[in-house]
Amino acid sequence: MQEVVLIECTEARKEGKPVSRYLTTRNKKTVTERIEKKKYNPFLKRHTVHKEIK
Repeated sequence: MQEVVLIECTEARKEGKPVSRYLTTRNKKTVTERIEKKKYNPFLKRHTVHKEIK
């Protein structure tokens, strides 16, 4: 059972820049905690940690 989730940059708000968001999927039955991935933030021009938001 795949679920589409939205992940958002955690470092951009601290620096006063726009946040980057990505759509990804996760298996609801096997992954119960929130997803955390390293993705590229074009506003900061580097890879940052993105965490799942509701």
